[in-house]
Amino acid sequence: GQNLKQGPGQRKKMKNKILVGLIVLLAASGTGLANTLNVRLNYFLPRAQGTADGLWGIEFENMTFKRSQFQEAYFGFGYEYFISPNFGLLFEVDPYSKSRSGSYRSYVGYALEEGDFAFPGDYQGDFVPGHSLSLTITPIQLSAKIAPLGRRSKIIPYFGGGVGLYLWSVRMRGDLIDFSDEYYYEDPDYGDVPVYPIYPIDAWEGDSFGRVAFGWQAFAGFMFPIANRLTIDLGFKYSVAKGKFTDAFLGFEDFDLGGYHIMVGMNYWF
Repeated sequence: GQNLKQGPGQRKKMKNKILVGLIVLLAASGTGLANTLNVRLNYFLPRAQGTADGLWGIEFENMTFKRSQFQEAYFGFGYEYFISPNFGLLFEVDPYSKSRSGSYRSYVGYALEEGDFAFPGDYQGDFVPGHSLSLTITPIQLSAKIAPLGRRSKIIPYFGGGVGLYLWSVRMRGDLIDFSDEYYYEDPDYGDVPVYPIYPIDAWEGDSFGRVAFGWQAFAGFMFPIANRLTIDLGFKYSVAKGKFTDAFLGFEDFDLGGYHIMVGMNYWF
């Protein structure tokens, strides 16, 4: 079964992950691997899939969270090394971070002498139980990039794919309803009403740089030259990765880190 463990109170800083990625890219540049610098605006749509026993499934079933609430725009960075007019190696860093707050569906909280308990939503309640869910996902990716028509045409189509090293973390803070520990409240009108204890939670999976997972990605798009050394880049990427819980969320299935990326960027050719 699932087991939630108390996590550290400090907040993870995304700048640490961005710094790691930039160091990787700058190292590639320093070794002469960089022929193109790419800066792009990405819009990430997390796939957020999982069974009813996984963290994604439990959150979507019991909380007011929606997948669309975890969509986010962010800036990504990349270097490309040209091996031939039609083939290159692409190094990319895509730092994503999102935090959302939600409340439990169909439950209200009462502060009783025995502690806080969740009652069915038909009751008025003293408060609405809820918590926040915070995610960080920073893939450092190496891909093969193919431009079948070369790089000198007015429209430059490309496609490719590769592997990624994912730095990630998940944090939950607020109220947790323990549905595995059922009690009954003797109501004079409704009889025995099932209620559940509410506990404060600050569970955090990740350390200074987050957990590490491995994944892969595939992408395609078009580049449009606008100057001698500049191109506009429009593309789409599909990524797949799953993180294994080893601390705060022991017992949950692997966490889906992948999704869909819509990319608009600019390439500077060295």
